[in-house]
Amino acid sequence: MSEYWLISAPGDKTCQQTWETMNNLTSKQNNLCINYKFHIPDLKVGTLDQLVGLSDDLGKLDTYVEQITRKVASYLGEVLEDQRDKLHENLLANNTDLPSYITRFQWDMAKYPIKQSLRNIADIISKQVGQIDADLKTKSTAYNNLKGNLQNLEKKQTGSLMTRNLADLVKKEHFILDSEYLTTLLVIVPKPLANDWINNYEKISDMIVPRSSTLIKQDAEYCLFNVHLFKKVVEEFKLHARERKFVVRDFVYNEEELAAGKNEITKLVTDKKKQFGPLVRWLKVNFSECFCAWIHVKALRVFVESVLRYGLPVNFQAILIQPNKKSIKRLRDQLNHLYGHLDGSSSGGGGGSSAHNTDLDIPGLGFGQSEYYPYVYYKLVIDMVDSKA
Repeated sequence: MSEYWLISAPGDKTCQQTWETMNNLTSKQNNLCINYKFHIPDLKVGTLDQLVGLSDDLGKLDTYVEQITRKVASYLGEVLEDQRDKLHENLLANNTDLPSYITRFQWDMAKYPIKQSLRNIADIISKQVGQIDADLKTKSTAYNNLKGNLQNLEKKQTGSLMTRNLADLVKKEHFILDSEYLTTLLVIVPKPLANDWINNYEKISDMIVPRSSTLIKQDAEYCLFNVHLFKKVVEEFKLHARERKFVVRDFVYNEEELAAGKNEITKLVTDKKKQFGPLVRWLKVNFSECFCAWIHVKALRVFVESVLRYGLPVNFQAILIQPNKKSIKRLRDQLNHLYGHLDGSSSGGGGGSSAHNTDLDIPGLGFGQSEYYPYVYYKLVIDMVDSKA
């Protein structure tokens, strides 16, 4: 199950005691979930006003960073194409799988120095992820254009005779070249009318070279014939051919142009292969960056909400819960039994609680604004493969 709950509860006499009580009642005795301590360092608290403002902004930042994380994951799946089944193994955070990263979470002191204010740390994350989003747009546009051009050329090589590129099908001997009076046309004939063409093409107009038509290629629907005729009757021939449901394809045999067309597709295939490796590497690295940033935003939110709800000095235990899917209702009941008394504190008019009540509608992860609990709670869904960006 890819769903986790990140909660915090106020410290009893010690945070260790909070952890043991909660872990005993939910995990060890009742098997409702698996619990992990979620380590949040001693961050700078700042003033209550700053925390209230930051609480709202962190909700928006959470949504934004998750969105970009999923976008990078989704695009990596697109780029992998027929190797898409390997997407899961390419989505790593800090060189480890996603469940291991969040269950053993360690704050990255180098990227997000805890001596900075909470606002500054949020700004660092916002700028970092914003830059990844901008770079992704540039890289994906360039790669998609290349892929699109290649697909268009490949379609022309594989479509029906009515639309496909005929250059790969014809040979020099199919054409009269360098003649002052004569030329060669390529005609697409529906298969049921092939005999009609063979028996009657010489009568379509005057000045057609007798017995000059040969079948070059056929597919499921059409046959490709050539025919030699005088240049002066080409337009008349096209008109009468169309009346009989024979379609003359515009085609000029030019060896240099045909070679250039083949070179173009070879060049695009080569360019795509060259760009594929570096692009996949970039996406993997930046998925990791985004995912790690996202979990740090979650940690910031837990810290801020815990201080707002439980007050100062900072004394709470953050816990990552992996619920047993079959026992979610019982787990909720057990948590409400453990922490239901915390809700009573809101009637006491304490700064932390009343400040939090103004922020109940933070959109967070879109899990429903009514999802409020007496303990600090955020849902984390880390399945990046099936979820849409």
